[in-house]
Amino acid sequence: MASAAAKRKPVFVKVDQLKPGTAGHTLVAKVLSSKTVLQKGRPGAAAAGPAARPTRIAECLIGDETGCILFTARNEQVDLLKPESTVIIRNAKIDMFKGSMRLAVDKWGRIEVTEPASFNVKEDNNLSLVEYELVNVAEE
Repeated sequence: MASAAAKRKPVFVKVDQLKPGTAGHTLVAKVLSSKTVLQKGRPGAAAAGPAARPTRIAECLIGDETGCILFTARNEQVDLLKPESTVIIRNAKIDMFKGSMRLAVDKWGRIEVTEPASFNVKEDNNLSLVEYELVNVAEE
């Protein structure tokens, strides 16, 4: 019998299973592109205190054989999500940005660069191009 302390094996999901408002996703994805969208502060300013730390945000298009999605990479995550690399993303969540889904990893998740994956990314199924409308369900 396995002990209760045994770690649960993560359940890997495919990109096309991602839905708005969900979290705790673990997936393997290839990085197709990375575009820096915000860079403020200057490198080397960290010595001036935490407020002066540089902030970098990049939008990375990542995907697997079922589809692709934009991943919002912050700071050191930007260095891991290089085009052509394959990453394992653990405990990721879906953020909504202007009505479309973005994948993100906060301090509770992590990103690891792994062996190049053998799959080809299905680029014609970009989940970040699907617009969701916020619907408020009236309680009757």
